[in-house]
Amino acid sequence: MKTSDFYFDLPQELIAQDPLEDRSASRLLVLDKKTGAMEHRHFYNIVDYLQPGDCLVINNTKVIPARLYGVREGTGALIEILLLKRKENDVWETLVKPGKKAKPGTKIVFGDGLLVGEVIDIVEEGNRLIQFTYEGIFEEILDQLGQMPLPPYITHELKDKNRYQTVYAKYEGSAAAPTAGLHFTPELLQQVRDMGVNIAEVTLHVGLGTFRPVKVEDVTQHHMHSEFYQVDETAANLINETKKNGGRVICVGTTSCRTIESAAAEDGTLRPCSGWTEIFIYPGYRFKVLDCLITNFHLPESTLLMLVSALAGKEKIMTAYKEAVEQKYRFFSFGDAMFIK
Repeated sequence: MKTSDFYFDLPQELIAQDPLEDRSASRLLVLDKKTGAMEHRHFYNIVDYLQPGDCLVINNTKVIPARLYGVREGTGALIEILLLKRKENDVWETLVKPGKKAKPGTKIVFGDGLLVGEVIDIVEEGNRLIQFTYEGIFEEILDQLGQMPLPPYITHELKDKNRYQTVYAKYEGSAAAPTAGLHFTPELLQQVRDMGVNIAEVTLHVGLGTFRPVKVEDVTQHHMHSEFYQVDETAANLINETKKNGGRVICVGTTSCRTIESAAAEDGTLRPCSGWTEIFIYPGYRFKVLDCLITNFHLPESTLLMLVSALAGKEKIMTAYKEAVEQKYRFFSFGDAMFIK
C-alpha cells in the first residue's frame, strides 16, 4: 500500500480559514460504509442518525496555548517554540525555530523575563528539551504569553481562543484540537443525551504528529508519534454496556477512535487504563470497538485519511472526497464534517 494511493487534488480555497459563527451549522456529508451511498446534510442533523442506546465517545482534552515567541539571551535573536509534551515538572519537549540557534545551554527569554527556558538536550527529529524557570503558576504564565498552535495551513489569526477548543474540553495537554468535536454546541449535546444516547468521555492529548506528513512511500513503514491517553472506569463501563446491549459505539474524531482502539482487548472489551499510544490505523486494520465515526475532512496522504479509509474502504472514501471537493465542502480543522455510518 503506497502513500500516493491516498493523494487527492484539493483547491486551496476549500481550506477553511475561520470557524463558522454557529459551530453546528457546518455541512455534514453522511457516508454509508457498506453501500457507499452519500447524503448532504448539516451538522445539527447528526441527531437523525443516532439511536437510543448508542454511545458517543468524545475526547475531552484541552489545547494549551503552546506557541511561544521569545528572544535568545545575549543576542536578542527571535526564537519560536512549540510545546509538544511535558516530560517532567518544568521540562518540556519542544519544536524550536530556528533550531540551529538553540544548542544545549542556550537560554530563551519570554515576556521580558516572565518565563526563561534553557535548552538542556536535543532528542529525536531535532526536538529540544527545555527546562523552564519562572515565578508563579506555569499555566497562568502560558495563558498570558502563549498563542494557540493553529495548524500551518490556517493563515488567519484566531480572534477567539475558545473557537479552537471543544465545548467539553477539560484536561490541558494538547498541541492541537480534536477538531471533529468543534461542531458540537452544549445545546446539541443536550439534545443527544435527551434522546437516550450515552456520552463517554476519554482523553487523548493530541501531539503534532497529527500534522506530520507521511514521508515514506510504503505506508507500513510510517512510525506514529506517541500520545498520552486515558480511559476511566465510567467510560469503559459505558462503552462495554453499549456493546453488550447491541448499541453502536460512535467516536467523535480520529483521536477518540485511536484511544478506544488502543485501550481495547482483542475481544473488544475496555478496561480503565492510561498510557502512551503509537497506534497507526490504515486499511486492513480490524476495528475492535468502533462502529461509526464523526470526523472532519483530512489532508491528502495523511495518516487520518488512511484511518477513515480503514473504516469505510479506500475507494468509498476517495469517491466521497471527490464529491466533497465538487460540492465545495470546507476542509480541515475549521471545515465541515463527515459521518461514516
